[in-house]
Amino acid sequence: MANTKGKDSITQIPTNIITGFLGVGKTTVIQKLLSQKPIEERWAVLVNEFGEVGIDSNLFSSANGHQGGVTIRQVPGGCMCCANGLPMQMALNLLLQESKPHRLLIEPTGLGHPKEVLAILSGGYYREVLNLQATLSLVDARKIKDSRYTSNDTFNQQIEIAEVVIANKADLYDPDDFPLLVGYIDENFGLDEKQIHQVRRGAVELEWLARSASEKNQNAYSEVATLNNSSALPLTLDTPIEGFVSADNAGDGFFSRGWIFNPGWQFDPMKLLSLFQALDAERLKGVFITSEGFIGFNKAGDVVTQLRFNFMPDSRVEVITRRPDIFAGLEKLLLDCRVGSEEPS
Repeated sequence: MANTKGKDSITQIPTNIITGFLGVGKTTVIQKLLSQKPIEERWAVLVNEFGEVGIDSNLFSSANGHQGGVTIRQVPGGCMCCANGLPMQMALNLLLQESKPHRLLIEPTGLGHPKEVLAILSGGYYREVLNLQATLSLVDARKIKDSRYTSNDTFNQQIEIAEVVIANKADLYDPDDFPLLVGYIDENFGLDEKQIHQVRRGAVELEWLARSASEKNQNAYSEVATLNNSSALPLTLDTPIEGFVSADNAGDGFFSRGWIFNPGWQFDPMKLLSLFQALDAERLKGVFITSEGFIGFNKAGDVVTQLRFNFMPDSRVEVITRRPDIFAGLEKLLLDCRVGSEEPS
């Protein structure tokens, strides 16, 4: 595991990138890994989300708040390696200083640039601080039949850089789905340096993290010539005292809009479920304070799942789509899901 001189004097921090396209189950996988964390260890998680609102850090905190030893920081608003990597480096430096972890997990957005993330982590200062271990890339094998994925550069980068490819949602596969994935990887990237596992519901093994990074990934810094030169830092949205706030993002043919609502509001869970089931979105993730408690909603493809939590500090939702026209009227529909919204104000 860690290269240490005792638990509180870590010379290099074992570090894993956990990547994968939208809706493949990265959040679930990280939750499964955190549940297996040795009790005496401190772990840190750096989360990047395409949208501006930031949902995953709330989910990780709520799911693992009972365990302790886990520190989470997020970089919202697109790929965290943009702006010369400054958002990522600022958040990562604060996270390492705050938590002094025995292991670091980094989850880039499903629409980010994984080679550039590797470039930052394998070069300069971080080469001395981090011990890059296996990159885990999650893939839904059913997507290999869809040219929108196989022609997408980010999707292919995620497979290319992986030491461990995890074919998640295997319980939903047809008999030919997994063999097609293995054949696609063999033809395009080779199988020599990769492990491939089928799993259901993100059930990954802790030991997969400890595999060494390939020499190519350890030297990724030299392979990426330039990063985005934008100087703007990502927007951080605070919980509104009253009303709500919203923000948009766009990139690589996808569009997102997110909302954070006044924590004094309650929502009707059945109205929310009905709205989300009918919504034509690539991805939806939200947490709500409802009349029946704290409920999370997750939509990937046509499937909406719900998860209950003991506490959430506010209600928030992020929608990602290829069709920005779906945002017209969506805000009003969300507001109509508030308890008592049908009553005159």
